[in-house]
Formats: sequence, structure tokens, C-alpha cells
Amino acid sequence: MKAHDGIYLDGAWRPAAGQDVIEVVNPADEQVVGRVPAGGAEDVDAAVRAARAALPAWAATPPGERAARLTALRDVLVARKDEIAETVTAELGSPLPFSQAVHAAVPIAVAGSYAELAATHSFEEKVGNSTVFHEPIGVVGAITPWNYPLHQIVAKVAPALAAGCTVVLKPAEDTPITAQLFAEAVHEAGVPAGVFNLVTGLGPVAGQALAAHPGVDLVSFTGSTAVGRQIAATAGAAIKKVALELGGKSANVILPSADLARAVNVGVANVMSNSGQTCSAWTRMLVHRDQYDEAVELAAAAAAKYGDRIGPVVSAKQQERVRGYIEKGVAEGARLVAGGPEAPRERGWFVSPTVFADVTPEMTIAQEEIFGPVLSILRYEDEEDALRIANGTVYGLAGAVWAGEESEAVAFARRMDTGQVDINGGRFNPLAPFGGYKQSGVGRELGTHGLAEYLQTKSLQF
Repeated sequence: MKAHDGIYLDGAWRPAAGQDVIEVVNPADEQVVGRVPAGGAEDVDAAVRAARAALPAWAATPPGERAARLTALRDVLVARKDEIAETVTAELGSPLPFSQAVHAAVPIAVAGSYAELAATHSFEEKVGNSTVFHEPIGVVGAITPWNYPLHQIVAKVAPALAAGCTVVLKPAEDTPITAQLFAEAVHEAGVPAGVFNLVTGLGPVAGQALAAHPGVDLVSFTGSTAVGRQIAATAGAAIKKVALELGGKSANVILPSADLARAVNVGVANVMSNSGQTCSAWTRMLVHRDQYDEAVELAAAAAAKYGDRIGPVVSAKQQERVRGYIEKGVAEGARLVAGGPEAPRERGWFVSPTVFADVTPEMTIAQEEIFGPVLSILRYEDEEDALRIANGTVYGLAGAVWAGEESEAVAFARRMDTGQVDINGGRFNPLAPFGGYKQSGVGRELGTHGLAEYLQTKSLQF
């Protein structure tokens, strides 16, 4: 793994305007693994200008040719999948098997899906006496998080390129080397100069400059709801489109007819995955009062198995944040049945897999996104009570429902105020739209719905 000391601009690696650098630290051992430029507003401006210059030719490129470049990109990612996994492990601290199975494999699948969509999607349609054209929205400013560093990049860049847009990417400062590896793959895939540009830097500097730049037509951001509000306000001043994938506090609703042991074990695994650093994690487990004690016992036993299996959280700051929430849960009266606030290792930013029982809906740990390996178990009286609790936060990103009959689970899920619900452990689908209700965001990613975010419509009447 080698970090570049420049930004990727107009098809080449170039020095950043300033001398500031970002140190990238492995959260598992706290060792510096690389340094990248801390780009600023001048670098963002140069990248946007390159993207604008490349836009007319790329937008006019036939979809089949854009598909060919995306297929080539997918093939490069496949060839470099081991390097991808090792890089994510070094930057994020993710255990290598998880990096291989998820952090490397999922972006490859998503890139492949957009290569196919670029070749098969109809970019025009007849509506009565009109022909409606679906055209690229323009230059995209993509601002991505650290928790799934390559997936979040591909989920924005691939549909943007398929649509005929050009892109400036500002990745998270915690995992920028993965973004540099992606830029290398774009270059190797033969994507024309200026179509994709990368500026590493800090969010309040480079991210803000990108969101505010008048040459950017769409800002696509994944991250916290608080930062999403700032970006929306900045973009709104210029009347530019935003796509926001924000926080979550998803409910895992276990109905009385469900296979309780399976639902609990899968639910705990979901929360512990990626050290709990998943916006769609089912961090609230809702169990009927008659099954509550058994569910708590099952969850505590399941969580104990993850002590040596999950990696650290991304930074010392994130570790303190998560431990602070655990302490607040205890202070507000929740009962610890697994884990706790004490750091389980002397070195590295690890957090113990933690399970709380006797959590009530108004508690902080049941309302706010923690972004760590922390599960809250809440009891409910009946289905209406479960629905009230499930819908009782400002978020609505994801969720799960378990029941003996699929139709029973579907009926409940249709009443949940959330964008994506897994039924009885339904598998991840890279073609299904992903995004939230309420304060979990605006817009959708993945599949045709994700492609549509990067298109605008024009109608001609005959």
C-alpha cells in the first residue's frame, strides 16, 4: 500500500496547492500507515474546472462506450481485490476476512451493476406527443465517509459516470488511501482525463469548498445528519440538487411468531458487523414482553462471541464517542448485559461488543445514532406498541421484521417509516434502492433509482 503525495486532477497525479498533509493511522495499532495532501479550496476549484471541461465530451459519449469503461473499471477492481482489502484493513482496522468479503466484494458487484445499466437503460422515452430525454445533471461533487470507504465511492461515482456526469470526489480523511487506489483503477480503466478527479482533504475545508462551488451541479453526500444539514443549506443557497444518505437508528422487530433464536443471533451479528459502524445497522431490537428475558439472554451470549472477532472503531475520537454513549446508557438506567465502556485492549481504538437491556424508547441510546458495536433491546406490549416504538425516532433508514409467516412480516414492514426493510433475514441486494425517510436523507442509491439521481429530464413536444 503506497499513498500518493498529490491529488488526481485531469487524468494525472499533481501536487496540491498547499503543503499541509493528513496522517492516516491504523486504528488497530495506532501506527501511521501513510500521508496524503490536505487539499483546499484552490485544489477543489482546479478539480471542478477539469470536470466541467470534460463534461461535454463525456455526456455525449454513447452509453455503450460509458458501459465499456465501467466494465473495465470493474475488471481492474477484481484484479486488485486483495490490495483493496489490505488497504481498507490498514486504514479502517477491519479484520481482513471482512474486508475481503464486504469492503472489496460489494463495490465490485455495484460497479458491475452500473456497467450493465449503462448499456441497457433507456435514456429516452415517448410520452404522448413528447419525447423525454434523461440527460446527465452535470458535474457531481461526491463527499464520502470512512465506514465503507470503497463501497460509498463506487455507489456514487459509478452511477454518475453511467449517467454521463463528471465527478470530483472528496473522500473521508480517515480512509483516503482507498480513494487513491480507486483513482488508480479509474485511470487504468481508461476513463478519459477530467471525467473523474480526486481531492483529499478535510471536510470543513475541501468538503465545504466542493459543496459551495458554483461549478458543481449536484452534491452527493453520505455521513452524519448534522453535516448533511450544513451541506443542504450550502447547496440550497445556489439552488443545486443534493442527494443525502444520512444517519439511522434502525429497528429490528421480532414478532411473537418468529424464530426467536435466529432473529436474535442475526440481529446481534448485524449490529456487530464492521464494528457497529454501519448507518443501517439494526441497533434497536424490539421484542414482545413474553419473550423478552429469553431474547436478552440469547443476545448477551451472542455478543460475547464477538469480543475477538470485530475490529476497532475508526479513531480515538470515535472510541470516546461510543464509550460516552455506553456510559450515558448506564446513567439513564439501562442494564448492561454484555460489554461496557472500558476499553478491552491497551492499544488500538477498540470498543467491547455491548448489549443493553431494559432500554426505554426515550433513552438517549434508543434515540441517537451511536455508530459503534452497541445494541439496545426494548420490550413492547403488542404490535401497535412495537410500531410506535419502531417509528419513534427522527430516523428512517433501514430495519428488519421477523415473523413465522412472511405475509405477517410484510404487513408490519409496510407500516414502518423507513426506506429499506429486511424480511426474515433477507439478503443484501445491490440493485435495490437504498436511502431513508425523515432525517435519514434525501434520494436513493443503487440500481436504477441510484442512476436516476444523476439524471435530469428534458421533454420535446411534436
